[in-house]
Amino acid sequence: MTAGTESGMDPDDESLLEALLAGEHRALARTISKIENRSPGYRDLISALYAHTGQADVIGITGSPGAGKSTLVDKLAEAYRERGETVGIIAIDPSSPFTGGAVLGDRIRMASTVGDMDVFVRSMSARGTLGGLSTATADAVKAMDAFGKDKIIIETVGAGQNEIDIVRTADTVAVLVPPGSGDDVQTLKAGILEIADVFVVNKADRDGADRTVRELRDMISLGEENGVGGGGHHGVDAMGDVGGRDGGGDTWGDATEASADDEDAAAEGWTPPIVETVATTGTGVDDFMDELANHRAYLVDSGARAEKARQRSAEEIRTLLREDVHSLLEDELAAAGGVDDLAEAVRTGETDPYTIADEVLEPVAACIEHLETDADDRSDDEP
Repeated sequence: MTAGTESGMDPDDESLLEALLAGEHRALARTISKIENRSPGYRDLISALYAHTGQADVIGITGSPGAGKSTLVDKLAEAYRERGETVGIIAIDPSSPFTGGAVLGDRIRMASTVGDMDVFVRSMSARGTLGGLSTATADAVKAMDAFGKDKIIIETVGAGQNEIDIVRTADTVAVLVPPGSGDDVQTLKAGILEIADVFVVNKADRDGADRTVRELRDMISLGEENGVGGGGHHGVDAMGDVGGRDGGGDTWGDATEASADDEDAAAEGWTPPIVETVATTGTGVDDFMDELANHRAYLVDSGARAEKARQRSAEEIRTLLREDVHSLLEDELAAAGGVDDLAEAVRTGETDPYTIADEVLEPVAACIEHLETDADDRSDDEP
């Protein structure tokens, strides 16, 4: 019996899952389309994928527009293929204002691996999501992971500080900084520093590259002194939270509850290295790959990779609950006459938003209370 049959999956989706797990790229493309379009049955399909995930190395590439992200991703994929590893690329493109779909602008700069079936490139729409990543992106990563891709690279839109959403999906985040861009470095100081596992000064053959490297080194050094970024910000804290990236304010690398084998590695923390590259020629790409590998090794040795996976799962649960509750409440609003009628009632002074919210939530709260009562009764009846 297949995983799909056990979960009540549609027979067509069962066949799609089997084809994906058998390594058929067309099935992978169809699966991602189903996920992105939120087609009927997509949740059962994603649920069945989970048992086959967890092996891929997920790399996030972000940075300001014009930093050369697409070109570097192309060269990175080419280099991984030369090492015999398979690659999946998700290029998060700006959304079309007319269709909501991806504009596909990044695909034209990924030419080195065209025709290589072991490099699967998929453009996905940001769909207006604040962090530049739609919910479907994380699900598409699972599809590529279950398919068996060794490396999954996510290239984001490059919308500045909102790109911190990439942390919730990628194991390692590389932030690209173009040379001679003092304003960009100032922007990084405002928050992007906290998400970078590796800094890349791309287009390093241009004037100002050396200065940008110096500014980044100063930032990292200052961040370490202030407990933001650097060595104290990329480990596992005593509460088991990774990096305080959830805004809890804990510094990374505390690891007071880590195992004896992991304690030294975690205590050392991770200081983001700075790599200089020229993506158009491939210069520095090998050094970049080495630093990505070093960070992955650090995550495994320190225990941070397992903790990141746990936090990722926790965030997915919260996201699904928010989506489902939102859907339930939309149904309740419709049953109460629709938002427009309710808003008109507020405008005319018949009621107010707080009263409406209480009334809409009342049946949902009553249902939850009923379920809790039934659970308590069953618990009391058990010997």
